[in-house]
Amino acid sequence: MIYDDQPPETLPVRGRSSLPSGRHRRPASADLPPDAPVLVLAVPGDQPDVADEIASLTRAARAELDVRVAPLRGSRFAETLRGLPEDRSAVVVPLVTGPHPQVYRDIDAGLDEAGVPAVVTDPLGPHPLLAEALHVRLADAGLARADRIRQFSIGAAVDGVIVAAIGGTEAALQADMTAVLLAARLAVPVVTAAVDGPPTVSDAVARLREAGAQRLAVAPYVIGPELDHEQLAKLAAEAGLGCGAPLGAHSSVVRLINLRYEVALEQLESSREPDQDEERS
Repeated sequence: MIYDDQPPETLPVRGRSSLPSGRHRRPASADLPPDAPVLVLAVPGDQPDVADEIASLTRAARAELDVRVAPLRGSRFAETLRGLPEDRSAVVVPLVTGPHPQVYRDIDAGLDEAGVPAVVTDPLGPHPLLAEALHVRLADAGLARADRIRQFSIGAAVDGVIVAAIGGTEAALQADMTAVLLAARLAVPVVTAAVDGPPTVSDAVARLREAGAQRLAVAPYVIGPELDHEQLAKLAAEAGLGCGAPLGAHSSVVRLINLRYEVALEQLESSREPDQDEERS
């Protein structure tokens, strides 16, 4: 696997793209070349409903972009890749907010099976846009109040929030930055937990209780397909916790996918530049 600290000339077509924290050099373009890479949304599991909605919104924002939805369970991911035009590579964006080893193993296996050149991006988070989306989902569930025009908190219905990630301890650690940003928006303590490993949601509840918080809510830090939300909501209710909805097809998710695609294009263009310089010499 190729990492982002390697110089551009070492980057092959298949690699990983990272989303820089600052302004991007390459703005989203409405003039993509005809052979621009296809955007493939890699969906955990086999239920593409949320991803289909995200793809539809992405196409609405960028009509020139070829967007495909590819569930990772079974053979559909490799089949989607084999169905791409012969002259096109792919930018694969996993629909996950943080580290998720199984998702990336499934993507690698599908790429190996299909033999299609591709850049695989990093997860969508952490990012301030995801903190905004978490805030809105909590507000939608009546668990936080927000100024919908300026998008900042004007009070919260809870006094503690648990940002629940998928992907074990590493995913919970990576979610810390988003949790800090959400805490600043809500003006209440926010801690992270992993649904599938330590620190558990129960651990997070104990931390918040020790800090004096009583009215707690879970904010699922997932797009949707990674998690059985109904089961999580049931467990939260049994523990006396509120529970927001997954991020789903929130506009912030769509914006991040577009940013990931643009960064991947920069990576591909940079990897070609040395060869072009050699040809001119």
